[in-house]
Amino acid sequence: MESPAIPVPLDPREQPILERLLRTRDALLLLKQDKSSYIKSRDVLPLYEEVNGEVEKLNSARKEQDRRLIHNRLDYVLDDCFQLISLLFLTVGRNNEAPAVYSLATTVQRLLDHLEEAGFFSAKDLNSITKTLQSMRETLERGRDTYSPALLTFLESRLEQCQLSLDKLQKELAALAPGLVQTHETLVSILRSTSAVNTRSKFSATEVNGLREQLKKIEKSQKDGNFVDADGNILAGQDDLKSLIQRCWKWTEIVLEREGKIDERFREQYERLLEIRNQLDRLSVTQAWSLRETDLFGYQRRLDRIDEARVNGNFVDAEGQPADLHAQRTLLYLIRRSYAYIYALLISSEPVSEALLPVHNQLQTLRRCLIEVKESGGVSNSRELYPYSMKLNSIDNMRVDGKFYVGPDIPEGQGSVNALLAECYDLVWELRAAVVDDEERS
Repeated sequence: MESPAIPVPLDPREQPILERLLRTRDALLLLKQDKSSYIKSRDVLPLYEEVNGEVEKLNSARKEQDRRLIHNRLDYVLDDCFQLISLLFLTVGRNNEAPAVYSLATTVQRLLDHLEEAGFFSAKDLNSITKTLQSMRETLERGRDTYSPALLTFLESRLEQCQLSLDKLQKELAALAPGLVQTHETLVSILRSTSAVNTRSKFSATEVNGLREQLKKIEKSQKDGNFVDADGNILAGQDDLKSLIQRCWKWTEIVLEREGKIDERFREQYERLLEIRNQLDRLSVTQAWSLRETDLFGYQRRLDRIDEARVNGNFVDAEGQPADLHAQRTLLYLIRRSYAYIYALLISSEPVSEALLPVHNQLQTLRRCLIEVKESGGVSNSRELYPYSMKLNSIDNMRVDGKFYVGPDIPEGQGSVNALLAECYDLVWELRAAVVDDEERS
């Protein structure tokens, strides 16, 4: 799990804390790996309390030290524990509680760091992260009377770091004139699309040449070499835009030349990252039916280790020689894309225990079907609604005193599932009422 380069704690007070956290992490990993039964809140909360207790001891041990400490093995193990607890909270449906914030906060920071390093990003990227940070702050605020001040302060500092990175990127985009925003979005899309073609199993030169045609159209929209508004005024921020255009030309040229073939020195890293990206891609398609949030821990850690193995930002081969531009950008694209998948999976996680997910997913599917029926003009007679009504009744009959039980347990997410059930009933009622009205008029 750890790299040999990570130092051990030097302070003798930290060693027993590390040993206890290692045992707790082992227990968390066992809980994550056990697929024989559903994970329950009562399985997670004692382990969370153990970690929280160790954090307080660590804070006490380090309080006297005003210098910035180098991260040692204890910090990495603590990070593992928080990541696992965060993902376990999501798995049991406690998405709106403070500990659940940690994994998403660390993923957001990784994304922001990579966006800054790449030097190109769109307003859509930043808008999504802005909303996510706001949502996480609201979650921490709700937990102010429930969770320890030490945990909340720790999480708030994580969010503050994310906010500082986000502000920096937003400032860069703010220099762009409104009239250039759409062109900028297109250029970012061209760079990403080129990288996507570059990592496919079958390289398509036609697709890359199509992207180059888009670049030609953008260049032709200039007047005397400048981007101008309707009155002929030169638009602000176009130097950055011109630089991005040149970057697009250069990257598409390199990709066409290499035809998706990576430098053999970096073949192993490329294959590992490609596998992670493809697995996360498949998971994003089947998420509602197959995702157990704790499964993301393995992907996060594999990506983190590859990312952290870079030297001064560069991928290096066995002899310490840096990668060429093609290999460097290709590997970084795969890392960024994988973190983006993890981010998307985390923000779309439903506040429902995995024990209730089968019922929740059935109701989600039923709701989508009923909305499609409604939008396509409704039903011609009440009999067409029988299959929907029967399915709803069968789900409703699973409840006891208005609650869904799984064995003797009442899993988290009852409110979400009951709200979905009520919405489906309302849709059936509206469709049936519309049929009755039509029959009465005729």
